[in-house]
Amino acid sequence: MPVNPWNTLFSFQKIIILSLSLLPLYSFVAFALNPQGEALLSWKYSLNGSLEALTSWDPSDETPCGWFGITCNINKEVVELDVRYVDLLGTVPTNLTSLVSLNKVVLLGTNLTGSIPREIGMLQELSYLDLSDNALSGEIPSEICNLLKLQEIHLNSNRLEGFIPAQIGNLVSLKWLILYDNHISGGIPSTIGNLKKLQVIRAGGNKNLGGPIPREIGNCTDLVMLGLAETSVSGFLPPSLGLLKKLETIAVYTALLSGQIPPELGDCTALQNIYLYENSLTGSIPKSLGSLKNLRNLLVWQNSLVGIIPSELGNCKQLLVLDVSMNSLSGSIPESIGNISSLQELQLSMNQISGKIPVQIVKCRELTHIELDNNHITGTIPSDIGNLTNLTLLYLWQNELVGPIPSSMSNCQNLEAVDLSQNGLTENIPKGIFHLKKLNKLLLLSNDLSGEIPEDIGNCSSLIRFRASENKLTGPVPAQIGNLENMNFLDLGLNRLTGMVPKEISSCHNLTFLDLHSNLIAGNLPAELSSLVSLQFVDFSDNMIEGTLSPSLGSLTSLTKLILGNNRLSGPIPSQLGSLAKLQLLDLSVNELSGNIPASLGKIPALEIALNLSWNQISGEIPAEFAGLDKLGILDLSHNHLSGDLQYLADLQNLVVLNVSFNNFSGHVPDTPFFANLPLSVLAGNPSLCLSANQCNTAKQGSVSPNSRRRAEAARVAMIILLCAACALLVSALYIVVGSKKKNRGAHNESDGDMEMGPPWDVTLYQKLDLAISDVANCLTPGNIVGRGRSGVVYKATLIPSGLTIAVKRFRSSEKFSASAFSSEIATLARIRHRNIVRLLGWGANRKTKLLFYDYLSNGNLSTLLHEGSTGLVVWDTRLKIAVGVAEGLAYLHHDCVPAILHRDVKAQNILLGDRYEACLADFGFARLVEDDNNSFSAVPQFAGSYGYIAPEYGCMLKITEKSDVYSFGVVLLEIITGKKPVDPSFREDQHVIEWVREHLKSKKDPVEILDPKLQGHPDTQIQEMLQGIGISLLCTSNRAEDRPTMKDVAALLREIQHEPTIGNEAHKPTTNSLKKMEVEKPLYSSSSVTPAQLLLLQGSSHCSFAYSSSSAGYISGNQ
Repeated sequence: MPVNPWNTLFSFQKIIILSLSLLPLYSFVAFALNPQGEALLSWKYSLNGSLEALTSWDPSDETPCGWFGITCNINKEVVELDVRYVDLLGTVPTNLTSLVSLNKVVLLGTNLTGSIPREIGMLQELSYLDLSDNALSGEIPSEICNLLKLQEIHLNSNRLEGFIPAQIGNLVSLKWLILYDNHISGGIPSTIGNLKKLQVIRAGGNKNLGGPIPREIGNCTDLVMLGLAETSVSGFLPPSLGLLKKLETIAVYTALLSGQIPPELGDCTALQNIYLYENSLTGSIPKSLGSLKNLRNLLVWQNSLVGIIPSELGNCKQLLVLDVSMNSLSGSIPESIGNISSLQELQLSMNQISGKIPVQIVKCRELTHIELDNNHITGTIPSDIGNLTNLTLLYLWQNELVGPIPSSMSNCQNLEAVDLSQNGLTENIPKGIFHLKKLNKLLLLSNDLSGEIPEDIGNCSSLIRFRASENKLTGPVPAQIGNLENMNFLDLGLNRLTGMVPKEISSCHNLTFLDLHSNLIAGNLPAELSSLVSLQFVDFSDNMIEGTLSPSLGSLTSLTKLILGNNRLSGPIPSQLGSLAKLQLLDLSVNELSGNIPASLGKIPALEIALNLSWNQISGEIPAEFAGLDKLGILDLSHNHLSGDLQYLADLQNLVVLNVSFNNFSGHVPDTPFFANLPLSVLAGNPSLCLSANQCNTAKQGSVSPNSRRRAEAARVAMIILLCAACALLVSALYIVVGSKKKNRGAHNESDGDMEMGPPWDVTLYQKLDLAISDVANCLTPGNIVGRGRSGVVYKATLIPSGLTIAVKRFRSSEKFSASAFSSEIATLARIRHRNIVRLLGWGANRKTKLLFYDYLSNGNLSTLLHEGSTGLVVWDTRLKIAVGVAEGLAYLHHDCVPAILHRDVKAQNILLGDRYEACLADFGFARLVEDDNNSFSAVPQFAGSYGYIAPEYGCMLKITEKSDVYSFGVVLLEIITGKKPVDPSFREDQHVIEWVREHLKSKKDPVEILDPKLQGHPDTQIQEMLQGIGISLLCTSNRAEDRPTMKDVAALLREIQHEPTIGNEAHKPTTNSLKKMEVEKPLYSSSSVTPAQLLLLQGSSHCSFAYSSSSAGYISGNQ
């Protein structure tokens, strides 16, 4: 078939035209987005977050140069990727082959997870890397150290683990290294000394970052900031720090530093901030620090510093804050302090400073805080203290100050908190002090102040707390006190106040604590008191108050303690008191009350501390409702006219003290173990009360036969005479036999004793001591025994002629275990040093006797403090301080000693207490080093420990790890909080304190009931701390070792539960310093919001999580 040439031409033309029309489309597909854009787009598609911010990332663009967060150079190459605080929810990009032109990567706060890719090492042009504030995990890749142009690394606030790569020294251009708030462990590599351009190191908040600061850091001569706060950095501060002439801030607080502050720090002429608090630094404060003309903050509190405060510090004219509190500094406050005109805070609390407050201090006109409490300061308060017009806080309590409170103090118009308690101050309270418009706390307890309380008190409308108990104040309680609507706490007990309780006090609507006990107050209680519905504590005891109790007292529904004993109250007890549902303690003793006991008192659900109605004229029977007081601990009904029987008291299981003497009770005493063990004195004076069935039967027989009764009495007398004679003969025979044996044994023992303490002696001392074995031997007498352990006896020994008192442990020479324990203690204690571990001073041994010498700790052990009626401090802040100290000591053994150490006998008896109740872990007879070939944290499952404190894995012969110590510590913590022994007599047979607590919580009872009764009634913040402490203890005592936290976590958790003070700017310190701010409070109960269910959640699952925030000083932003 012939082909038409025109058709063929036409078809060819159509093909050409179609091809030309499609050419732009093909060109677009082939050449639209360059490879860099494709790589970025690929990463975008992998993200799972909110990507609205990346809508400009358009695949139709030729290059990504106009996209959000992208910056290009003139060659249209991507040089910056900068995306901040966008919820990307993905990983760090790994497809970086085409992005090698990048010199800056910032992915800050973008919710990235996973690890840092090793491919990042390909970005050879990278100078700035910021991946901070994400959730990145894994290790820091060593490939990052190949980026030789890198100047800044910001990896803080992630979950990075592992070590800082040793190759970090390759980054010779590096200026900033920011790694804080991760989980980095290991040490600081010495190669860091290669970084000559390094300006900032911040690696704080890495709890497991340990080891010493390498001396090579002195080569980093451009260093401006060294931040290693809240780590486990240990050892000495290297003297090479003195080479860092540009260093402005050194922040290594809340760590494990020891040794002295190097004098070479005085060569760091640019130094502005020294934060070395909460360590174990020793020695004195170097005088050379006085050369630091730019120094602004010197914080070295809570260490073990000794010596004097160097006067050279007066040369630091730029100093703002000087805090050396909680050390063992002595000497006087240098007068040169007055030269520091810029000084804002002077904090020297809890030392051994003596001498007077220098008058030159008033030259420091910028001072806002003066804290000199808990020292031995004498003399008077400077009369010109009123010149300090910026002063907001003045703490001088617990010193030896005398003289008057200066009237010039009224010029300190910014004063908010004043505590002058526990001194010897005299004369009147100056009127002008109540004209301070910002004053909210005035504490004057335990002085010798006299005169009347000024009526001017009504002008101080800002006043919240006024405490002036234990003085010699006279006159009435001013009616003007009713003007103080913000008043929360009024304590005027133990004075000589007269007059009546002013009715105007009812205007103090926020009042929760009212204590006027032990004064000369008379008259009736004002009915207006009933309007104080916030009242929790009322104590008017030991006064001369008259009249009847108003039924309106029943409207004080917040009341937890009502103490009206030893007054002249009369009439009946109002039944309305039964409406006080939160009442824990009611004391109406030594009054003239009459009538029956209201049945409603037996229905008060919270009545658990004490009910005291003794020494009144109450009659009638014990109400049946009293059987419901199953929480009550103390019941005193003695010296009344009560009748009936005691059966309603039979089931009061928590009763500890009962006194029903001198009433008219009758019938049988309840047949219970509690009543069987009562002393007869608490039942005496009830002629018709039957102490046994026979006694009751005899009484029923009456006087049927007088002759037979006389014969029976004569027979009893004869029997008694015969028994006495037989006993006398028996005693005489024993005396003769035993005496002869003793005589023979005496000579033998005497020669034995001489041999046991005789030469030759092998003596090794680890401290400089003037010690003679003969002096020590003279002290090893029964009268000097301060403790007994499984391996030996501990004596108190005073050395001559130095007068130094030490503790000497004498091991039992005949026992194989004693020899092993002696060796174990030396092997352990001779190589370690920590403020919460007893210090071994040395040892001595001859062929018969082995002795260890320790620091003597004056307050005995924790068990004695808690359980043996000790009169020492058992307030909550002291207990919490002890718990934190033991936790930190164990954390040191487990995590900072190489090899690690297992104590294996943690118990209350092995926790010794210093003169300020600082805890020291003792008795290392069972201690073992952890030196497994597999480097696992374990010890041979050999029996060790004490009954009640032993972890379950001992019984199963499982691998013994540091978690066994954690379990024992958990038991100790429960003991501290509950006041119960591990196996307490109050528990049912074979019940342990852990079971007791868990059963209580599972039954959904009030968790506050678990607390030691001595602790119940504390402020609500402290109740919360106690309940959180129970939660931590339940974690520690999980049955499975792997569910228990580490001691480092436990120590951190305990530090975190401590509440900060709220007055002024006291809270600039981390929580462990809160104990120095606490005042000794009377118990003040407030029900807690922590529920049993919440506490049970803390018992530990197979995957326990420990989340806690890092504390930091208010002067520093974030961790360093």
